[in-house]
Amino acid sequence: MKRLIIFAFLLLILPAIIVLLMWFPLKVLLVAGILLVAIGSYDLIQTKHAILRNFPILGHFRFILETIRPEIQQYFIASNQSERPFDRETRALVYQRAKKQLDTLAFGTQNDVRAPGYFSIRHSLCPTKLSHDEGYIMVGGPQCTQPYYASRLNVSAMSFGALSPNAIMALNKGAKLGCFAHNTGEGGLSPYHLQGGDIIFQLGTGLFGARTHDGEFCPEEFTKKANLDVVKMIEIKLSQGAKPSHGGILPAAKVNQEIASIRGIPLGKDCISPPTHPEFSTPEGLLHFVARLRALSGGKPVGFKLCIGIHSEFLSICKAMLKTGILPDFITVDGSEGGTGAAPLEFSDHVGEPLFPALRFVRNALVGTNLRDKIRIICSGKVATGFHMIDKFCLGADMCNSARAMMFALGCLQSLQCNANTCPVGVATQNPRLANGLVVSDKSVRVKNYHAATVASMLELVGAMGAKTISDLGPQHLYRQTGEFTSKTYAELYEFLEPGVLLGNAIPASFAEAWAKARAERF
Repeated sequence: MKRLIIFAFLLLILPAIIVLLMWFPLKVLLVAGILLVAIGSYDLIQTKHAILRNFPILGHFRFILETIRPEIQQYFIASNQSERPFDRETRALVYQRAKKQLDTLAFGTQNDVRAPGYFSIRHSLCPTKLSHDEGYIMVGGPQCTQPYYASRLNVSAMSFGALSPNAIMALNKGAKLGCFAHNTGEGGLSPYHLQGGDIIFQLGTGLFGARTHDGEFCPEEFTKKANLDVVKMIEIKLSQGAKPSHGGILPAAKVNQEIASIRGIPLGKDCISPPTHPEFSTPEGLLHFVARLRALSGGKPVGFKLCIGIHSEFLSICKAMLKTGILPDFITVDGSEGGTGAAPLEFSDHVGEPLFPALRFVRNALVGTNLRDKIRIICSGKVATGFHMIDKFCLGADMCNSARAMMFALGCLQSLQCNANTCPVGVATQNPRLANGLVVSDKSVRVKNYHAATVASMLELVGAMGAKTISDLGPQHLYRQTGEFTSKTYAELYEFLEPGVLLGNAIPASFAEAWAKARAERF
């Protein structure tokens, strides 16, 4: 009865609306009235939405408000530090640097610098000035014949398919302008990646871009792509932070004919990568695959990417390195907080190890096995500022990859529509109309600007700490607030192993159980 009263009330106020809007043509008002009656009548008889049956016409406002809730939250409610996954202050900094606008802060920090968990570094009264060369580092171990002089900050893995053609072209042209590298993501090497920028060719569990029609590894296809001059490094993706042990997801809405052809997959169906690689199933198998890809690529740096899960499994890889003598040139550590596209909520929220403890663990494992000086550590996971780079360097990283910050440089609004093919700024969509809104010539310069300003900021901060090189940084330089008036360095808070300690008899208690379980022959 209540809903009928509401519906009748709406019909009664219709004449009043007509009187108030006399300047509208009668036909327009008549059509509007008929439309309202039709909507209300349908609401009363439909069975899917109880709110519309109980509150005809008015109930639609609930769905409208729900649809625009993220925008209301973002533009009118959220503070500069409260948004997730990236707060407004960080996004604004990326936008300003990309556009070469003023990026300084007025009237002091808005962060609560005494809150537990707050990170900081300490400055020196004898600051130094680091050279531009410190922004680069050589990647390539003793088994690599074509080492790559890489930027300390590069574009993290984002596939064509997940990102639009224009976004991929802008990123790669930006990489060319700024002399840094662009990771293809597991979607394969597309024509849009070949704009002249350096490439890190990622080979995911789906083997896209180097597979047969049956989904098996194709050495000929891989060799053809890996030996292109612009391809500088090869990365085997074991898992990624957003959905470890799940495999990549490209919704069917994004799988057009071009993507299906590049990847070698069916048209119009969800593209779901397998959770594991079909070419190996053991740590030793992984390393033999590393050696095989290194040979097929002509000696270019080859490494693997993973989100840390069960510790004994990574230690199994370390034992396999010691047993086989085969070393990756780099290891990319992806934090569980990473992710630019579609992922199941439970995997994003609750699976995998966050970047800070994962990075510390990988550093300890390699140091403890005397392998650290032979392998570069790359990290990815919410890297957007110069300070974000420094805190990773303090914990053991040599380089950083950035995905979402690079998307911000392209114009991403954090509208959280990456999985729906409706990205309003043409970054994460395959809709031609939306993608064409992203102007490659303009956005590529913004990507270059953002990269240059962020690396420059990082070098300035390292100099402010009094360090002469980035390799001087360690856990003793990174502070974490432990109370309102107390802070400790990471070296004081956490364990950092000494070289070779895992090779002796006195295994640290924190590693003893996992080290005992680790086997080179199995994960």
